[in-house]
Amino acid sequence: MIRYNIPIGTSKFEKMRKNDYYYVDKTELIHALVKTEPAEITLFTRPHRFGKTFVMSMLASFFDIRRDSKALFEGLKIAEDQKLCELWMNQWPVIFLSFKDAGGETFEDAYGLLQSIISQLYVEHAYLEKCTEIDESYKEIFTRLKRRQGNKTDVQISLRILMRMMQIYYGKQVILLIDEYDVPLAKAFANGYYDQMVFLIRNLLEQALKTNSSLKLAVLTGCMRISKESIFTGLNNFTTFTIADVDFDEYFGFTDQEVRDLLTYYECADKYESIKEWYDGYRFGNVDVYCPWDVVSYLRSLRTNREAIPQNYWINTSSNAEVKEFIRQSKNLTTKREIERLMAGESITKTIHPELTYKEMYESIENIWSVLFATGYLTQSGQVDARKFKLRIPNLEIRDIFKTQIMEYFKESVAKDGDMLGRFCKALKNGEEKKVEDIRNREQ
Repeated sequence: MIRYNIPIGTSKFEKMRKNDYYYVDKTELIHALVKTEPAEITLFTRPHRFGKTFVMSMLASFFDIRRDSKALFEGLKIAEDQKLCELWMNQWPVIFLSFKDAGGETFEDAYGLLQSIISQLYVEHAYLEKCTEIDESYKEIFTRLKRRQGNKTDVQISLRILMRMMQIYYGKQVILLIDEYDVPLAKAFANGYYDQMVFLIRNLLEQALKTNSSLKLAVLTGCMRISKESIFTGLNNFTTFTIADVDFDEYFGFTDQEVRDLLTYYECADKYESIKEWYDGYRFGNVDVYCPWDVVSYLRSLRTNREAIPQNYWINTSSNAEVKEFIRQSKNLTTKREIERLMAGESITKTIHPELTYKEMYESIENIWSVLFATGYLTQSGQVDARKFKLRIPNLEIRDIFKTQIMEYFKESVAKDGDMLGRFCKALKNGEEKKVEDIRNREQ
């Protein structure tokens, strides 16, 4: 029996469907997105490695008027709704861009990369320059942006101009898809030019999304839900679906049944318990999900080595800065006790603040709890009220990250006392809890 390829390393829906990759069908997300009067602007926030880019690629394949995607969706759940497909499949002009690479050590570097992203987008739609119905003033701006010769005002209005030109060309409103919208902000915060980037991204998105008659609907993805006051000022008909929301809860990540089916298909059902311990445990809305990146990464190892053991794939694809900062700020005894409880598999009840700016993320230990929740280092095991959640470490992989960062911080902290680490490790090994606590308290 010839088996489908394992879908590792690709985030393109079309490539996956054309090259015989195993596909976990998430096309019902499209039905949920447009089945009623869709929100004009929808933001999905999910941790990294949970398939946001792939979902956006799927939406682009489904909606884009320049494509013929019927064969790509044949046999998938969305194809069962023929009326919806007639109204939406390949019926709308689409702009699809990602901000995941729009960052640098300086604002100038990041701005240059953003210019390149806009330039590539304009090259993709170069056919618009030949449209006689489009005013020459639009075409002049188009040419500057395509050649990376536009000024900052040109860049800030670039999406709005392109959408208007596409509306004229096709006679239809435009669907706008922006993946990883918050990556430039995260990188700007890390490198000290946050205010400049906020101003640029705010104006770019405001021009594209606010009172824009060329907009049919927009879908954005990101890791953090940035405060409306800093980015999404004054936008109407704007809906956010976070990891705490029930809507769309099963469309990012793998459900337990999807993992079971995947393992059965590749004849690895005996590895189910190991995979569940290491990569399951996330709670999105009312659904328990696995991290898809980890599952397929381990599955690929199993195909070449049936004795392969689970690995920490997450730690190699992230700086884990959130956990590092959390450990660094955990100075008081209460927080240290809470970390110990988390490491023991217990839950901690905390108030979550979903609309933090990057400037606010690390201002207090209370804010960092919210960051760890949003970025997938903690998940929820129950909701106490509108803002309070029972938080826990989701699985062995993330517990390993916490353990690693705790030990690294401790090593750095005791670097001035060469004997302290030895005493700590010996006490830990011998189970001398009081001595361990005494050394830790002295270190703090």
